[in-house]
Amino acid sequence: MASNATNIFRKWNRIIHRDFGYFFFGITVIYCISGIAVNHKKDWNPNYNIRQKSFTVTHLLPREYIDDAFVKTLLKSIGINKDYKKFYFPTSNELRIFLKTGGSVTINLDTKIGYIETISKRSFFYEFNFLHYNPGKWWTWFSDIFSGALILISISGLFIIAKGKNSLTRRGVWFIIAGLVLPILAMFLL
Repeated sequence: MASNATNIFRKWNRIIHRDFGYFFFGITVIYCISGIAVNHKKDWNPNYNIRQKSFTVTHLLPREYIDDAFVKTLLKSIGINKDYKKFYFPTSNELRIFLKTGGSVTINLDTKIGYIETISKRSFFYEFNFLHYNPGKWWTWFSDIFSGALILISISGLFIIAKGKNSLTRRGVWFIIAGLVLPILAMFLL
């Protein structure tokens, strides 16, 4: 009787491990890629490409004469057409122009040196990170189900190999301990 119960457990354990693994394969890869990208946000912006290009202005009006019409003409002179949103002066000698596409133009009024900053979404990373940042209520439910499934996949994986030197009770236990020690140490040391 015990052997029959063990066989049923092994059968359902393999089914759960296999089928949940198949079903959640795509989102697991997406979350892993997003996680790696976000882990390195000190080194790069995982959502956007930000580029800067410098330029020099030959004709610049004094601050008090700068208006929307002048700014639009200035933008055309540096190759930016129909992208103007608004401008302001963050400091007494700096003009900042915001663009509809999300970028900006900054010009030092004293030196007449400026730079164009363009912003574009990183392909795939933006979308992957969007999902990872939990975009809506239904996605919250899906993510919670996914998290529960990962727990089941992890637990069922422990019992895939039932006997022998690579089983849970022999080699497996040492890997489990090592895998638990690292995050526990990180919680106390970081």
